[in-house]
Amino acid sequence: MFGFLNLNKPAGCTSHDCINALRKRLRLKRIGHGGTLDPMATGVLPIALGSATRLLPYLCNRKVYIGTVRFGITTTTDDITGNICQERAADHLTLAAIQEHLPRFIGQIEQLPPAYSAIQVGGQRLYACARAGEVVSAPPRTVEIYAIEVLDWQAGSHPELTLRISCGSGTYIRALARDLGAALGVGGTLATLQRIESGGLRIEQSHSLEMISPEHLPLHPPQEVLAHLPWQELDEAQLRDWYQGRAVVCTGLPPAQKVIGVTFAGTAVGIGVSGGDRLYPKVVLKN
Repeated sequence: MFGFLNLNKPAGCTSHDCINALRKRLRLKRIGHGGTLDPMATGVLPIALGSATRLLPYLCNRKVYIGTVRFGITTTTDDITGNICQERAADHLTLAAIQEHLPRFIGQIEQLPPAYSAIQVGGQRLYACARAGEVVSAPPRTVEIYAIEVLDWQAGSHPELTLRISCGSGTYIRALARDLGAALGVGGTLATLQRIESGGLRIEQSHSLEMISPEHLPLHPPQEVLAHLPWQELDEAQLRDWYQGRAVVCTGLPPAQKVIGVTFAGTAVGIGVSGGDRLYPKVVLKN
């Protein structure tokens, strides 16, 4: 088994739970995912099978989410699954007032990761420290949000705003909900979250866990999932050098230091880096 699955992760389980379920179902140990989703979240979870796991670092880092922010509430986890820290009426909020604040969250921004997150500080996961009652914070980090689009607005004592968010890797939508609520002076938490695009895969082509089996395995080839990379086809002589870990002489390569997907007879055989007229092996796959 070699390639990528477009899994539609259900709510209530971790990304690792999905990996364990697929290992049992497919009787395959070598399975990995490209980008953790919180247990409450649903949507696209890229899954790599077999040696395709070595290609996970090269997935496109653009992700798209649809998330609903509930105002007037803050929680320990920055989403609706946590304990309520503070609650207040926010029925005075208007969509126009919120839209004035959205531009400050677009572009490269500093974001403080949630207390309940998998980031390690001093060798400890933040969520483990939080569950133990320890107050540990990760330093702010720079993330990039490309676009925010308002999809829906529901007024009320705890109004809700549904957003479509396009962002780079490492962005916490929970933190965005928290920070937007803080900017408005009422607090906010994430009520729902669905990832509709990740690693070049889209929700429209995703499959539930129940649909996947050894008999029904809708695999995507690396060339399709890593379509953001340029690809180079090798001939037999070049393939011999490639498998020996030697630089391959090629013509028409992209600029130096460019990461390139490599195929032979239409099958992905690894990742290389361009250097003049030579392609240097970085990941060599023998499927």
